Amino acid sequence: MSRECCGPIDGHIEQVPEPVASERVVLKPVVSMQIGVGSENACCGPDSKPGTSAGEPDGPDELAPWWRDRALALPAASGMLWVAGSILGWAGLGTAAVISYAAGLAAGAWTFVPSTVRRLIRGAGRAKLGVGLLMTIAASGAVLLGHVGEAAALAFLFSIAETLEDRAMDRAKQGLRALLSVIPETARVSRLNDERVIPVAEVRELDSLVVGAGERVATDGVVVTGRSWLDTSAITGESIPLEVGPGDRVLAGSVNGTGTFTFEATADGRDNSITQIVRLVEQAHAAKGERARLADRIARPLVPLVLIAAAAIAALGSVLGDPGVWIERALVVLVAASPCALAIAVPVTVISAIGSASKLGVVIKSGVAFEQLGTIRTVAFDKTGTLTSNQPEVAAVHTAAGHARSDLLDAAAAVEGASSHPLANAVIAAATTRLKAHGVKEQPGLGITGTVARQAVRVGSARWINPGSLDESAQAMAAEGMSVIVVEIDGQPAGVIGVRDELRPEAAETIAALHRQGVATVMLTGDNALTAAVIATQAGIDQVHAGQLPADKAARIHQLAARTPTAMIGDGINDAPALASATVGIAMGVTGSAAAVESADVAFTGTDLRLIPEALAHARRGGRIMAGNIALALAIIVTLFPLALLGVLGLATVVLVHEIAEIVVIGNGLRAARIRLASRATAVESPPESSELAV
Repeated sequence: MSRECCGPIDGHIEQVPEPVASERVVLKPVVSMQIGVGSENACCGPDSKPGTSAGEPDGPDELAPWWRDRALALPAASGMLWVAGSILGWAGLGTAAVISYAAGLAAGAWTFVPSTVRRLIRGAGRAKLGVGLLMTIAASGAVLLGHVGEAAALAFLFSIAETLEDRAMDRAKQGLRALLSVIPETARVSRLNDERVIPVAEVRELDSLVVGAGERVATDGVVVTGRSWLDTSAITGESIPLEVGPGDRVLAGSVNGTGTFTFEATADGRDNSITQIVRLVEQAHAAKGERARLADRIARPLVPLVLIAAAAIAALGSVLGDPGVWIERALVVLVAASPCALAIAVPVTVISAIGSASKLGVVIKSGVAFEQLGTIRTVAFDKTGTLTSNQPEVAAVHTAAGHARSDLLDAAAAVEGASSHPLANAVIAAATTRLKAHGVKEQPGLGITGTVARQAVRVGSARWINPGSLDESAQAMAAEGMSVIVVEIDGQPAGVIGVRDELRPEAAETIAALHRQGVATVMLTGDNALTAAVIATQAGIDQVHAGQLPADKAARIHQLAARTPTAMIGDGINDAPALASATVGIAMGVTGSAAAVESADVAFTGTDLRLIPEALAHARRGGRIMAGNIALALAIIVTLFPLALLGVLGLATVVLVHEIAEIVVIGNGLRAARIRLASRATAVESPPESSELAV
């Protein structure tokens, strides 16, 4: 019932007549791609949205303001015509009122009746039944009994609720462009002692590629010559740059540091670690597309029962009695059993809750995501940029005899001031005095040298500079998950500096709050096991899985989600497959990559992790209100059905009861807009499990 839109990805999307979810992602020149789709309701499905045209942007990349959104035109017109009809009827202009009602009914019904009929035709034998069909039947029955106003009201409420939900989802989705943006468009290939620049799509396995300072790696491979360091955070989540030299693996999309190196491609430019991420995300979204809305799951068995009952009443009554009486009674039964309140129960609650969640800084993309968010019992965290700040800081300093801590940091910062290495910023920030260095030279992948206050200073890794008497301190730092920098002054080791990406200050409080709610916690990270274990211990996380590549994270989340509803929280491109595979994917929106945000079902506009337990509590409360609304709607159907069958209630009474029920359901659903913020100084309490049904 919701639109799944996919915008162009650095070019265009080519559709195939019969796409399948497992279809291979193929990158073409100028990074165009072909995406497989798992079902007719998935991305780029055949059904177009009423009120849109092929030539007008309708995807999330160019979402028009609401007053210019043509998808809202028909529901808005339906509502205005229904109001006009009500006013005309109150003024005693019966004919004009009926005409206005009929026009409003047509406008609202056009948004869901044609697609409902198409699904019935295409889905014969596959139970393609839902609330849309029930709304179509209810509106038709009301018209046959002469209650056009009731039918118009039903069409308006249902169409506006669905359209607003679709718009909320479209606002948050952005296509897959960001996933591929980390791949350069061209690559330098060394062939027969000659370097040529070619499109990445033309790179073949075993080609020799040259990567200069600051350039991105075009595809996966193994370093042949040269040394440098690589920023792989977008691919693996590793917060600390990786030193590479001959024999080391490099991944597509990694950002090179100051050195130049050549590597041998181990994958084509069209089939590497990045395109694998795209493929995993698409397959996960295709699988999640099979999830049905709660109201639809209830409607599937209800639709055939209502149809069979109405047909049986008309047929048996016509045989045993007056056909006119029993056919009319069958139509009354049809209206009595129509889920008017049920159709409104879920959308009103969902839209109210999604709208108010934005005040928390939480963007929920769809009704399904909101419903699932309230069921979460396990939360998996990425480490870098989610639990940590993704800003490495000096965590420890050990000095040799005769050297002060401040002097050591000042000397190291002086030479690091000319370095482009990300760890240099951590050392510079820790220094207290800004000294000037002369004759600075950087050794890519190793370290940097210079002269500070007439002293020769060398700063680099323990692999390049022997820590000497500080070796035990260096090993202890490494055991605590720190990256070790050795500082040498006038040829003698002067100290070791430990740099680490520190835990966010609110992380431990967040984990404790989740545990109080009975939610288990897991960490998935591409970092090494030592660093991951230290961070997990500080945060109080239950389970840790380190050294995880994107495919590993997705597989782990799939296993967790198969056992219990699981949310994944991340911020990088490497998290995209896991976010898409989770029951609910949550992206850290401000600091997160666009790829993570688009792959997730929920996005945070801020970075405060305490939003997580608050969002879960908000969704649980909305879920209870929704369940109460559904229970009330079903109770009305169960009560009215036998009374209508026995002729105790006529059509006017049935319609009146439905109208009152709709008002009650709407009022109760609007309660989901209320936000109950937990104190930021205390843990979020677990909400009671009792049903909330009140106005």
